[in-house]
Amino acid sequence: MIALRQLPRLLRIVRIAARHGLEDLLPGTRRPWPLRFSRMFARPDARIAALPRGERLVLALTLLGPIFVKAGQILSTRRDLLPPDVADALTQLQDRVAPFPGEQARAAVEAAFGAPLCARYATFDDTPLASASIAQVHAATLHADDMRAARLASPEVVVKVLRPGIHERIADDVALLRALAGLVERTHPKADRIRPREIVAEVATTLVNELDLQREGANASLLRRNFAGSDDLYVPAVAWSHTHEGVLTLERVRGIPVDDLAALDAAGIDRIALAEKGVRLFYTQVFRDNFFHADAHAGNIWVDPARPRDPRFIALDFGIMGALPERDQYWLAENFLALFNQDYARVAELHVRAGWMPSTTRLDELEAAVRTVCEPYFTRPLSEISLAEVVLKLFQMARRHDLTLQPQLILLQKTLLNIEGVGRLLHPRIDIWATAKPVLERIWRRRSGPRAMLKALRRRVPEWIAAAPDMPQLLHGYLAQATSGTLELRIASDDLKRIERRAALGQRVAAWLALAVSLGVGSVLLALAAPEPRWLGLPALAWAALAGSAAAFAVAARHR
Repeated sequence: MIALRQLPRLLRIVRIAARHGLEDLLPGTRRPWPLRFSRMFARPDARIAALPRGERLVLALTLLGPIFVKAGQILSTRRDLLPPDVADALTQLQDRVAPFPGEQARAAVEAAFGAPLCARYATFDDTPLASASIAQVHAATLHADDMRAARLASPEVVVKVLRPGIHERIADDVALLRALAGLVERTHPKADRIRPREIVAEVATTLVNELDLQREGANASLLRRNFAGSDDLYVPAVAWSHTHEGVLTLERVRGIPVDDLAALDAAGIDRIALAEKGVRLFYTQVFRDNFFHADAHAGNIWVDPARPRDPRFIALDFGIMGALPERDQYWLAENFLALFNQDYARVAELHVRAGWMPSTTRLDELEAAVRTVCEPYFTRPLSEISLAEVVLKLFQMARRHDLTLQPQLILLQKTLLNIEGVGRLLHPRIDIWATAKPVLERIWRRRSGPRAMLKALRRRVPEWIAAAPDMPQLLHGYLAQATSGTLELRIASDDLKRIERRAALGQRVAAWLALAVSLGVGSVLLALAAPEPRWLGLPALAWAALAGSAAAFAVAARHR
C-alpha cells in the first residue's frame, strides 16, 4: 500500500510521466488509471513529445532522482523485455546532478571523523570535481605523515562524500517503488516475466551498497590486489585512515576518458591494443578472480596517457561490483566455450543442467532454437559478430522455452554490453570472438586443470583431518541404523514413497554386503597372520570370519 506521506511524491512521478508522454512505452491501448488520472494535472510538453520515446524516458528518470536513474540503468540490461530503441537510450543514462555546496561537504567530513577538517587534510577544494545523485568528489591533499602512513606516492587524493539526507530520500523512494511494483504485479499481463518486485529488490540492494563508502573502498582494495603489477589495469589506492561509511579517500589519478577518442589519438594511444585488453580484462575478472567491475561505462574508465604503446586502463567508481556463485561461474564458462565452438547441442544441454530451463524441456527442440538464433550470425565475418547481441537473442529465444532469468547474471550481462561497447568504440573492427576465446580457454584450463584440483584438495585436507576423529562413530551409527532398518529417507511427496522404501531396502542390502566383504577380507588377513593351531590350513578365527561373511551374503540375498 502507498502511505499518505508518499502521495506528493507519487503525484510528482505521475505528472512527470504525463509531461514526457511515457504512456507510449506501454503495450496495448488501455492505459493504467494513474496515467489517465494524470491528464488532470499535466499535458505532454510539445517540445518533449517530439523526442523519441527512449530519450523522453531518460529525461523523466533523470528528473525523478537517483533511485529512478539506477532503476533505468538496471532495466537497460533487460533487453529481453524492452524494445531495442528504449534499451539503447537507457544505456546512455548518466547519473549527473547539480552539486551540493562545498560547506556541506566539509561538515559531512568533520562529522564522520569527529575532528576539524584541517586536522585530516592539508587542503580541501570546495568545488567538486564531479557530482552524482549519491555522492560528489572533491580534490584534497594529505598531510605528509598521513601520506606516508597510507603508502601513497603523492599527497594528492580525491574525497568522495555522500549527499546530505540521501539515506532518507532513498528509503522513501524504495518504499514507493515497492508499492508501485506490487501494483504492476497485480495489473500487468506479463508481470510474471517482468518480475517487478525482484527488479525493485535489486535496485534497492545496489543503492544500499553504494551508500556504504567503506564497502566501496574494500571493493577498490580487492580489485587493486587482483591486478597488482598489471600492465592492463591500474586501480587507485585507498587511504583507509581517511575512509568512513560516508567518506572515501582515494589516491588521485589522472587519465583520458576512454570515450575521448581525439585525446587518445593526440596522446598516441594504441587503440587497437587497448580495445583487445578491455575484452581480456572482462574475462579475467569474471573467470579468474570472480570479482568484476559491474559499472564499467565510459565515465568510469580512463586510460593512462603515460603508456601510449602499451596502454592500460584506470578504473574508477567501485560502488557496483559483481561476483558469481561458483556453480553459475562454471555453467557460464562452459556456455561461452560451447558458443565459441558453435556446439549448439552443448549450449542446450548446459541451459537445462544449470537449472536455467525446466528439466522437462526437450533438448532437441532447444538445440534447434539455439541453432536458429546463432547460425545467421556465423555467416558474417567474426569481426562483425556482437557477442552481446548473440547473448541477448539467446535470452529472447529462451523466454519462449520458460527461461528462468538468473538475477545474479544481470550485472554480468550489463558488464558484457558495456565492455563490448567500449571495445567497439576504440576499435570498430575488433574481433570480439577471436580475442575472447583463447583468453577464456586459457583461464578455464587453469581453473579446472590438475593443478587447480590439487590446490582445491590441499585446501580441503585440513577440514577432512579435523573431521576424521568423528568418522568411525558416524559410520558405526549409520551401519547400526541401516542394519536395524531405522535409517529413513524423509521425502514429503506421496508420489515418492515407493522410491523411499526401495532406497531404504537398498541401504540395508548395501550394509549387509559391506559386512560380508569386511569379514571376507578379515578372514584372508587372519589366514596370513594368525598363529597355529590351524584346521585344513586355516586358523579357527579365519573360518569363523568366513562363516560370518557367508551368512551376511545370505541375508543380503534374501533382502534382495
